[in-house]
Amino acid sequence: MKRRAFIQKSAATASVFSIVPSHVLGFSGVAPNDKIQLGFIGVGKQGRGLMTNFVNYDAAAVTAVSDVDVDKMSLFSEAFSKALAKKKKPSQKLSEMASYRELLSRKEIDAVVIASPDHWHAQMAVDAAKAGKDIYCEKPLSASVAEGRAMVDAARKYQRVFQTGSMQRSWDRFRHGVELIRNGYIGEIKEIKVAIGAPYKSCDLPTQAAPANIDWNAWIGPAPYRGYHEDLACPIGDKRWGMWRDYYPFGGGMVTDWGAHMFDIVQWALDQDHTGPVQFTPTSSPSESGLVYTYENGIKVTHTKWGENNNEIQFIGTEGRLEISRGYLKTYPDASLADKPIETPNAKRVYHSKNHHEDWLQAIRDRTRPICDVEIGHRTASVCNVANIAYALQRPLEWNPVREQFVDDPGANLMLDRPYRAPYNYRDF
Repeated sequence: MKRRAFIQKSAATASVFSIVPSHVLGFSGVAPNDKIQLGFIGVGKQGRGLMTNFVNYDAAAVTAVSDVDVDKMSLFSEAFSKALAKKKKPSQKLSEMASYRELLSRKEIDAVVIASPDHWHAQMAVDAAKAGKDIYCEKPLSASVAEGRAMVDAARKYQRVFQTGSMQRSWDRFRHGVELIRNGYIGEIKEIKVAIGAPYKSCDLPTQAAPANIDWNAWIGPAPYRGYHEDLACPIGDKRWGMWRDYYPFGGGMVTDWGAHMFDIVQWALDQDHTGPVQFTPTSSPSESGLVYTYENGIKVTHTKWGENNNEIQFIGTEGRLEISRGYLKTYPDASLADKPIETPNAKRVYHSKNHHEDWLQAIRDRTRPICDVEIGHRTASVCNVANIAYALQRPLEWNPVREQFVDDPGANLMLDRPYRAPYNYRDF
């Protein structure tokens, strides 16, 4: 064959194969010209909110949905159709299935978005990794330290791109605050105060009759069984976020729910993304606040309400203060720092993500680690989960972040994992 004819034939062949779904070609990731096919697992309030973002991105297509509540699946599909129409995109029918494992078995699905209650995160994420899916999992990443480590290990074993939903890392305000701290604009950090709500409480809700639209046994999943209550799985029309967040073993209270946001920024600012504190010390007993976390470098972080609101952080340095929340960034004594770009030559910079979801999608194409990789999410969740253990025991704990164990404390170490019902086993990968 002449050279010109060979090149023309090769180009034509390449153009055909570039639009074939990636699984047909045996790609471990996504073919360059493919849309990333997304499945959503858990489609309550947070899942629907995430969907309205992902329909904006041309790099991805939402194709399937799974939830144990058939009414919420239907609501998700309706919201999806409205979102497509609003964006003037072609209408599309979603595949709906009650079993998330059926969704994972679909070869055409490249990646999953997990927005289930926290007690399901580890099992679903490990199963997704085994099925060869890339993963976006909501925060807090795990409900126990042992679960989080298994999620990291599974993602690494199966070479999955895994983004934790700690989206504040992709917000300009938080990135700027972190870079101010890392570049010494308020001096050496001595103390940090973090205002979030209370730790978890044991679930004492009375049992109610489960509605027909929800498979309650499947909602409980790996956790010890207890009866239905509408506070745990708020029905459609209830404007509250699911109150399962407050109750062990389904959530970790606000210490994990908002702590996964705010302690994540502390970890980032202190450049501690692959480690954590070494001591957790309650300051009074009994208490639901006042816990002091101490890092190896001596920096102390106190869980306490220090201002007028919750969900805000105060960094105290030798030369000033920096205070930050979703609504503001304030610096003292030089207020202009909050709005002034850092232009110092050789300034320390952190990973720059403009959009948390698109950062994940691009990482899937590049086969790289996104801004809040699974290890980072695990380390932040560990800070929160260990804090809950300290509150439950109401005594000081020494923590080894390398071994991820308490030092000379076998009783506390028993609390690093939690019981699972058969046949669930997040360690099986």
